[in-house]
Amino acid sequence: MDENNRYSDSDLAEFKELIQKKIDYAMEDLDLIKSSFKNDSNNGTDDTSPTFKAFEEGSETMSKEANVALAIRQEKFIRDLKNALIRIENKTYGICRVTGKLIAKERLKLVPHATLSIEAKNMQQ
Repeated sequence: MDENNRYSDSDLAEFKELIQKKIDYAMEDLDLIKSSFKNDSNNGTDDTSPTFKAFEEGSETMSKEANVALAIRQEKFIRDLKNALIRIENKTYGICRVTGKLIAKERLKLVPHATLSIEAKNMQQ
């Protein structure tokens, strides 16, 4: 691969640091999400009226379902970031998988797991 068709080693090292920080933050968030839906505390609703208790249980179920969905999304985000680290090691990071051109640095700083350039993304729509 031509040197102009990929980011320099120093650029890749910079992206690697950025991605690793994002992974660390994402893992912390995932731990928080998982701990919130594993929390079985009843918040003192044992002796309240049956109607309120039913409402509370329904609300709790919806909240747990939302947290599970968030956890799944967060796990996918972490997986995508880890895949980006693999592309950095392979020196293929930042290359659009459709056009073969470099993805803009600005885009990669905002969406470090991106595999498509803006041009390719627009062609999809």
